[in-house]
Amino acid sequence: MTAPIRFPRFFVTSPAPCPYLPGRSERKVFTELKGAHADQLNEALGRIGFRRSQTVAYRPSCLDCQACVSVRVVAGEFRPSPSQKRDLKRNSDLIVTECRPWATDEQFELLARYLGQRHPDGGMAAMDELDYADMIEHTPVNSVVTEYREPDARGRPGRLVGACLTDRQGDGLSMIYSFYEPDHKTRVGLGNFIILDHIRRAAAEGLPYVYLGYWVEGSPRMQYKIRYRPMERLTREGWQLMDPDEQHRLIAAATAPRQPQDAPLAGARGKDGQPVKFPGS
Repeated sequence: MTAPIRFPRFFVTSPAPCPYLPGRSERKVFTELKGAHADQLNEALGRIGFRRSQTVAYRPSCLDCQACVSVRVVAGEFRPSPSQKRDLKRNSDLIVTECRPWATDEQFELLARYLGQRHPDGGMAAMDELDYADMIEHTPVNSVVTEYREPDARGRPGRLVGACLTDRQGDGLSMIYSFYEPDHKTRVGLGNFIILDHIRRAAAEGLPYVYLGYWVEGSPRMQYKIRYRPMERLTREGWQLMDPDEQHRLIAAATAPRQPQDAPLAGARGKDGQPVKFPGS
């Protein structure tokens, strides 16, 4: 006789400064992922907008704001734009390997360079090797680290230039956190290529979606997510395909020349607010 599945207990964090939109506050609802059914719970929660951080599933639960919108790419119907085709071609020589979720010094050194260049004022910039190991290895679900390496002179896997912590779900791939060489002298589009590769691999495996986390209109560092179409977003009525004309307008706005920004938002925490710290977690 199997033990019954217990309904998870949910908790709410105290309000804190929003990492995306200045002058706003955020709070999250979260639950712990543990036990024999952690994978099933994580997938069920992912379909209603939750994200995973180590052994916790969370989603925004702000009282006066719904700016964070869960988005996913329809992998089988994806058609790359001309610029995305160029990124695919430029990086087609990279050797892609799925590895077990085990942190390495090489990965951490790449992450440190990435954070130092792209998110120097974010909370993740203070991560040390143990913090990184916690982020990668503390997973109760089916996770992998996808590595992207340049071939050496003999065509074997060489220099690590990108990596992504990914959850493998029954309905797709959930990209938890990706990072890459931020100042490569000869290679561009690495961040886009990592997403494009996940879309390509999901389609090849017959998985319908690639989950990109939260898109926040008005937050400059979240606008890269809107460029992949067709895209679905989670609404009060469930997942809905984004109107092509609306997405075209949003892509145009996201790719327009950016104006000088104000001072960085205090307490900013990088992509999707990683890492997430919760009481008792």
